[in-house]
Amino acid sequence: MCGIAGIFHPDTPKPVDPARVRAMADAQAHRGPDGSGVWTAPGVGLSHRRLSIIDLGGGAQPMASADGSLHIVFNGEIYNFLELRAELEAKGARFATNSDTEVLLHGWLAWGRALLDRLNGMFAFALHDARTQSLLLARDRMGVKPLHYAALSDGSIAFASELKGLLAHPLLRRVPDLRAVEDYLAFGYVPDDACLVAGVQKLPAGHFMLIERGKPVPRPVQWWDLDFSRRTSAKGDALEEELIALMRDAVRSRMLADVPLGAFLSGGVDSSAVVALMAEASRSAVKTCTIGFDAADHDERSHAARIAERFATDHRERMVDADDFALIDTLAAAFDEPFADASALATYQVCALAREQVTVALSGDGADEAFAGYRRYRFQAAEERVRGLLPGSLRGRLFGTLGAVYPKADWAPRPLRAKATLLGLAQDGAMAYARAVGVTPPEARDRLFSTEARRALGGYRGEERYVNTMKSAPAREPLDAAQYADFKHWLPGDIMTKIDRTSMAVSLEAREPLLDYRLVEFAARLPVSVRIRQGQGKWVMKKALERYLPSDILYRPKMGFVTPIGPWFRGPLADQAAALARSTVLGGTGWFDPTAIERIAADHRAGRAEHSRTLWQLLMLEKSMKRLFE
Repeated sequence: MCGIAGIFHPDTPKPVDPARVRAMADAQAHRGPDGSGVWTAPGVGLSHRRLSIIDLGGGAQPMASADGSLHIVFNGEIYNFLELRAELEAKGARFATNSDTEVLLHGWLAWGRALLDRLNGMFAFALHDARTQSLLLARDRMGVKPLHYAALSDGSIAFASELKGLLAHPLLRRVPDLRAVEDYLAFGYVPDDACLVAGVQKLPAGHFMLIERGKPVPRPVQWWDLDFSRRTSAKGDALEEELIALMRDAVRSRMLADVPLGAFLSGGVDSSAVVALMAEASRSAVKTCTIGFDAADHDERSHAARIAERFATDHRERMVDADDFALIDTLAAAFDEPFADASALATYQVCALAREQVTVALSGDGADEAFAGYRRYRFQAAEERVRGLLPGSLRGRLFGTLGAVYPKADWAPRPLRAKATLLGLAQDGAMAYARAVGVTPPEARDRLFSTEARRALGGYRGEERYVNTMKSAPAREPLDAAQYADFKHWLPGDIMTKIDRTSMAVSLEAREPLLDYRLVEFAARLPVSVRIRQGQGKWVMKKALERYLPSDILYRPKMGFVTPIGPWFRGPLADQAAALARSTVLGGTGWFDPTAIERIAADHRAGRAEHSRTLWQLLMLEKSMKRLFE
C-alpha cells in the first residue's frame, strides 16, 4: 500500500520540477512511511511513498522497465501476480525483482490495455510509456484504492492518491463546489463523480484514462462493469460449494505478505468468515483484534472472543471510549473532503489497534453489498412487491396522503416510524431507494440552503445519480438495480473511502477478500430468492458458512460500529452544534440559512427532534472547508 502522485504535460514536454512532485507525495507520507522516490523526464514526473509489503528490498518505486521506456508508480496489491509472472516468464520476460509492481510493467509490454482484465487486486497506478509519449491512469474494479486528478492552468494534468496530494500543487485553485455540497448533504459523503474542490475529479472505479501527448485529454474509459442481468444455473449444495471455493481462494490470495498479517474481528458474519478461512489456510495462529464499547447493546467483544477461541487465534481486544470525539479533527484531516459516516471513528480505532502488531489486516467489507445483507435491501424488496399491487397514480395519492399526515415520531420504537415508508411507497422505486440510502432528505436540505444556493443549484438533486444509475442498470429485478447502484456509488464513496483513509492514516494496509471480483460476479448472478429468504439477507452465504460458524453468530441481528452522536449534540458537542449557525466558514459561502441551522440545533438539544446526522454532516463540512479553503 502506498501513496502516488505525478504531473503530465499532454501538449508539450515542459520541464517538471522534481521538488514539486516530491512535495505532492510527501503530503501523503502516512500512506508510505517506509520509503520515497521521484522520477522526472521532459513533460512528466512521478513520485511515490512506499509502505513495504512484498519484496521489501526490491520493490522501490518509481520503477522502470529494463530498457527504461516504461516508468510506473503503483498503489495497492495484485493478488494473482505470481500466476501472471509465470505466464510472462513463459513468454520470455525476465524479472529483476520479486514485486507485483514489476508484473505490471511486463504485463503492459505483453498485453497492453488487456493487462487490466487479467489483474485480480486493489490498485490505482500511473504508467508512463516513452515509446508512445503517453500516461495511463487506472483504477481497480471496486474502487478500493483512490485516484484524484485535475487539469491545471499551465496545461498539465496532476494526479495523487488523496486530495491532499493535489493540494500540495500551487496551481490547484481552491474553490468549493456547491453541487458537491448538495451531494454530500444528500448522502453523507462526496460521491466518486464529484469533489468539494471544483475542478478536481476522481477516476471512477473500473476505469482507465490513456492520455497521449499531442491529443486532447480523453474521458475515462470503463474497462469493467458488474452485470446483474444473468442468472446462475447452479442450485443447492453445488451453489454453496462454489461459493465456499471462491471465498477460500479470495482469502488465501490475500494472505501473501512479507510483513506481519492479521484480521479485524467483530464477531459478525463477515469478519468471522474471513478469520475462519484464514485459520484454515494458516500454519500459525491468526492475529485478530476487536474493539469494545461500554454500551452493552453495541459491544461485540463476547462474539469476537467466541470466534477467536473457536479458531485459536492470537486475539487482542481493547475497550475504547465511544465518546472519543477528540478524534474528529484527526478524521477531518484524514479524509480531506467532508465524511459523515460516524462509524469512521470506530474504524480508525480498530485500525490503530491492529497496526500495533501487524502491517496488513484483512477485513469483512463488501459482503453486505454483494449478497444483499443490509436491512434496506429487504425493505426495498418488500416495498417493490407493494408497488406492484397498485397503479402508480393511485399508489401515489394513497400513500402520499397517509405519509403526509403520519407523525415523524423519531422518538418512537422502530416499527412505529412508518412515515418514511409510507412516503417511499408513494414514490417511484428508484427515487425511494435513493432517499433510503441518504442522510438529509431533499426537503430538509431546502430548509438549510439559502435562497441564493437553491437558485444556483437550479433544481439539481444529489439523488439523481442513484435514480439514473438504477434505471440504466444491467439488472433483472429492482433488488439487482439497488445493489448495482450501491456498487457504483455507496461502496467506493463511503465504504472504501472509510477503510482506505482510516487504515492509511495509521500506515496499515487493509485488504477486502469478500470484494474479490470473481466472488462479486458470482453474487450478481444469484437469484433474488437465495440472496434474501425468510427475512434473512446473505441467505446463501450464511447457509454455506454453517460448516464453519455457529448458528447464533450466523443469524444474530447485525450490530456494526456505533458512535453516539445523538447524545453528543445534546451534551459535550451541543455548543459546537449551536455555533454552526454563526460559523464564518459556512456563513461565508452564503449557501446556508443560519436561522435554519440554529433551529435544528436547538430542537435536537431540547429533544424535540432527532437531527444528529444532519448536525454531524454540518460539523464535518465546516471542519473540512476550514482545512481546504481557509
